[in-house]
Amino acid sequence: MITVKKMEKRLTIPDNVQVTVKGRKFTFKGLKGELTRDFSDPRFDKQISIEKTGNEIVVLGPDRRKMKSMIGTIISHTNNMILGVTKGHRYKMKIVFTHFPITVEVKEGKVLVRNFLGEKGARVAKVRGNVDIKVQKDDITITSSDKEAAGQTAANIEKICKVSKRDRRIFSDGIFIVGHEIE
Repeated sequence: MITVKKMEKRLTIPDNVQVTVKGRKFTFKGLKGELTRDFSDPRFDKQISIEKTGNEIVVLGPDRRKMKSMIGTIISHTNNMILGVTKGHRYKMKIVFTHFPITVEVKEGKVLVRNFLGEKGARVAKVRGNVDIKVQKDDITITSSDKEAAGQTAANIEKICKVSKRDRRIFSDGIFIVGHEIE
């Protein structure tokens, strides 16, 4: 007889967060907003069970390496969503220039970076999801209840300011992520 070890992880839901579960689709509501995520994955649906029992989210699956990593991923995502709807996520970015002053403005779901290395046109980064962006002198602050949307927006801004075909020791211009914090 073969016995299969089971792995179980639990995450406690705070009192000020409402959780709705429909199948594998979770909706979290809190002071900072509402987030929804579907944890369906055909590779793991039959092996991993996700359920809400009382004030806990329980993820249960076989004790194998791929299943352990998927269970840990689900717990991390749900924890980030709970932190997002209760406190929020903030990314800080710094505008650095040595040659030409960079100007940044936010318009209609896009971030426009002008005068980067003296270029005439604007470089454009997409804003993902429900994200609030504030530009103050040489600092950019990105806040959202969704960590993935805030992080991807910050990465998009950093990516469009990549210096290529120049010596990075001399051309240290760009917009860089300097920190992430929970509000």
